Amino acid sequence: MILSSSTRPLIASKFWRKQFLNFHLRQLSSYHRGSEVEDFVASFRVLASRNFSIYSRYCYSAQDKDPGPASSDVDGSGSKDSKSQTATESKTLGSKLKGYISMRRDYSQKYTANNTLTAVRAMREYVLSPSDLDGLPKIKIRSPYAGASSPIIVYLESDVEKRAMKVWGSTESLEKERKRIKKLDRKQQKQIRLLGEVLSENSTERKQKLMSNGSARVVAYAAAANAAICSFKFGCFITTGSASMFSEVMHSLADTCNQLLLLWGVNESLKKPDVEHPYGFGNMRHIMSLISGVGIFCIGCGASIYHGIQVLTHPTMGVDVASPMSFMVLAGSAIIESISLVVAINETRSNAKKNGISFTDYVNESRDPSTNVVLLEDSAAVLGVGIAGAALAMTHYAANPVYDAIGSIAIGGLLGAVASFLVTTNVNALIGRSIPQSQLQSLQETLEDDAVVRGVYDVKATQINADEFKFKAEIDFDGREITRAYLASVDMEQVLREIHGVRTLEELEQVILRYGEHVIDTLGVQVDRIELELKKKHPHLRHIDLEVL
Repeated sequence: MILSSSTRPLIASKFWRKQFLNFHLRQLSSYHRGSEVEDFVASFRVLASRNFSIYSRYCYSAQDKDPGPASSDVDGSGSKDSKSQTATESKTLGSKLKGYISMRRDYSQKYTANNTLTAVRAMREYVLSPSDLDGLPKIKIRSPYAGASSPIIVYLESDVEKRAMKVWGSTESLEKERKRIKKLDRKQQKQIRLLGEVLSENSTERKQKLMSNGSARVVAYAAAANAAICSFKFGCFITTGSASMFSEVMHSLADTCNQLLLLWGVNESLKKPDVEHPYGFGNMRHIMSLISGVGIFCIGCGASIYHGIQVLTHPTMGVDVASPMSFMVLAGSAIIESISLVVAINETRSNAKKNGISFTDYVNESRDPSTNVVLLEDSAAVLGVGIAGAALAMTHYAANPVYDAIGSIAIGGLLGAVASFLVTTNVNALIGRSIPQSQLQSLQETLEDDAVVRGVYDVKATQINADEFKFKAEIDFDGREITRAYLASVDMEQVLREIHGVRTLEELEQVILRYGEHVIDTLGVQVDRIELELKKKHPHLRHIDLEVL
């Protein structure tokens, strides 16, 4: 560190000498081992002298060993004894600084003396009762829980460990008690989990959520409709033996089973997060939709194509499969399926509008997998009814069962295409798909517009379930703005008095450490504020991870 020529006149004043000294003491925390220490000592040579004499030879270079005669002497004392004493005091100061800096923390080594525990964790890990914690020093820290404004109480782990040794007598006794408690906990946790599931299933709140959920209503209506249609088609198949009608029976049966699975998945997705599932059960909808797609492929597609091939290889001549009953059942099925399809389309269009994306993109991205399955299944059902009707008519007029078999295979292919689409979209959703680029850009702009943020890097946001997503970014916080936010809440005159009262390096360290901890707390407050603002602008944002660069 080199003293500039503009600084020298100021040091002639007693007041500015003191200010300048305090300024350099505050810089001590930024120095480390190496040549920087010599620069620091050199800049202190004049200030360490008894008379605070300003010598130009010390101002221009910290490396000059023989800088020449002094250019000025503030108090008129320039004797050799004074110079000798100044050099001696400079060496002493340099030795103290080197020794003090050499005691800096080695952050590559394990250090646990500052670890803290909450009361609950202290009692659980060290098998203590609340009364055992009485008398231990308490530390207040900012609450880590969202929405909590009051601080929480923690204890130093070293203090808790000492108290545990006092209570249990030895490490062996403590470990023995830990093992005993662990066995009991396993049994109790199973009982509590089973009891919680029973209570959860009977919860009125849960039922109300299910009934008010748009996806659940769409799936429930579709399941009831397909169950009725399946029974009608099955009766018609028994009467006529039509291959196309058999395909429609399998189609409706697959739809009914899948929609019951979807309804169960929607119900499970409404469960609240627990210890084993801290992110909740939102992905159950995607999982059930994936299983539904596999079911359509195996039951609907596979059975329909297989039956059609069987009719092609072993045709039954002379049997009229196109009875009036067949067409009546198909017409009724088309009406019911069309109503269910309209309900699914309206729900999908409404959800797409809420998310600010097009209808097609909403379906392709499988944002609401349960409604998506109903939408595609009903669309395939309406087309399937048309194919079956056409196949029956061709079979009746041509008196050839080949058309009926071709209709069965065509319906199977249609179901296979729907199943493949459902499997692909839900697999992508379960892997973790990014949110729309416009939404991601909005999040980044909100961060960049904040006063305490200098830069935003490595931005990522992925869907964690059908309704929610998580966001992660590397943030370059402006240290000056963070410090300014802290200083706005303190008495600056009191801070100045504390700095002026510093006399030793140890006192300086304590002042810096205390204010440094407050600045870090302020950084935490600012992060909480930013996260709250992001969640207000993006209600579906559930988890935010802002990493400090």
